[in-house]
Amino acid sequence: MFDPYDYGFQEDPYPVYARLRAEEPLHHNEDHDFWVLSRHADVLAALRDHATYSSAMGVSLDRSAWGPHAHTVMSFLAMDPPDHQRLRSLVSRAFTPRRVRELEAEVQAMTERYYDAVLHAELDWITDFAGRLPMDVICELMGVPAADRDELRRLADLVVHREPGVFDVPAAGMAASLELVAYYVDLVEHRRRAPGEDLTSALLTAEVDGDRLAADEVIAFLFLMVVAGNETTTKLLGNALFHLTAHPDQRAAVWAEPALVPRWIEETLRYDTSSQVLARHLRADVALHGVTAPAGAKLLVALGSANRDERVFSRADEYDVHRDPEEVGRLISFGGGRHFCLGAHLARLEARVALDELVRRTATVHVDRDRATRVHSTNVRGFASLPITVEER
Repeated sequence: MFDPYDYGFQEDPYPVYARLRAEEPLHHNEDHDFWVLSRHADVLAALRDHATYSSAMGVSLDRSAWGPHAHTVMSFLAMDPPDHQRLRSLVSRAFTPRRVRELEAEVQAMTERYYDAVLHAELDWITDFAGRLPMDVICELMGVPAADRDELRRLADLVVHREPGVFDVPAAGMAASLELVAYYVDLVEHRRRAPGEDLTSALLTAEVDGDRLAADEVIAFLFLMVVAGNETTTKLLGNALFHLTAHPDQRAAVWAEPALVPRWIEETLRYDTSSQVLARHLRADVALHGVTAPAGAKLLVALGSANRDERVFSRADEYDVHRDPEEVGRLISFGGGRHFCLGAHLARLEARVALDELVRRTATVHVDRDRATRVHSTNVRGFASLPITVEER
């Protein structure tokens, strides 16, 4: 029933999620031997219970990314307390809310430069803009030279892409991961010799009670940022435009009242979140709904399903930018508990600036849905290509 490797499922997973919530809220995929939680209450409880639902083996479905060394590329995302608390505290000393706020002017400037260059009658929203801005923001934050950013974007895309019939990280993704790590080894060494005002330099000097990050810990966090921080925001921007333009009345409302842009973003995060599933390693038996998943098993928490749970969200399968804010506030697109996404504020900032400026500059936008091409990934949902036509003001 639930096969995240299947391209058909990736095209539209939501009918399968609905069946899981109704019929098998704790589901076992026997072919790949993992379990799935699909209801909002169960997913939220799992995100908050690190003692039972451990992250220490990683958060990816892929076999080669699963194991006790997952933290070497996924940083504190693949850790439990106390290691998680130590590393996150150190990273938080450098990746501060103030540093994110201070990025807004640069995000605005980048957005305007891109729109000046590409926002004409026809463009590909992903390849011309949404796939470029988040990477540039992350690279600007980390101190990556502009000349290197296209190559890092190409490598990050290879890390998440999956070919049909391949049930693990493909060879191209493995090679891309090694190239990214090698790049960050050089970047960290350069910043150690010549510190700047960037996040990489700040990570190298961050300190809590005399404790500092080792070079490999800084490298792992940079890898996490370029893959998770870049890809998910690109998908958010694509999903936002795809779904809003499917509802002409809501599109007209947002264009008439730009103050609705933040609500547009939040409803997109709920309705079709970028990160669909996260893996956990069970440290104890989990008995729910008359079924028991055994200790030692791999379990997926389906964020995409939880955000469509009709027990929490009225008209859950309807896209509505006017949805009650209290209801939208229960989305779990950025996880929960100790592992709530550290980059959530940055993702929302980038999306708000990009979409505010799009509304300001255009009279309306049309998406060529027949030519849209999806990304094929086991955990990230969004578009590789989204051709659009704009009417400029």
